[in-house]
Amino acid sequence: MLAHNVFFTLFDSSPEAIQAMVDQCHKYLKDHPGVVFFAAGDLAEDLARPVNDRMFHVALHVIFDTRENHDAYQTVPAHLEFIENNKAKWKQVRVFDSNC
Repeated sequence: MLAHNVFFTLFDSSPEAIQAMVDQCHKYLKDHPGVVFFAAGDLAEDLARPVNDRMFHVALHVIFDTRENHDAYQTVPAHLEFIENNKAKWKQVRVFDSNC
């Protein structure tokens, strides 16, 4: 399996903008072949230990059953549409891919 974790920092950090980005993740990114787990949500404000990285507003977590399904996901129209519709809102995007 392959874990695809994306952390979005938005220009607009209002609760409405954050929820809108979470909604966009759910609309475009959750139903793809090979997805065994999907989650998108906002920063857990109450977890502020010294080891917590808090430099994001929205986190996306997608686990794929194979590397091939992850690679295919990168080029599907819904994923590309998500990027095109939302990239102007992103101050920073960090992607962490790892084998599971």
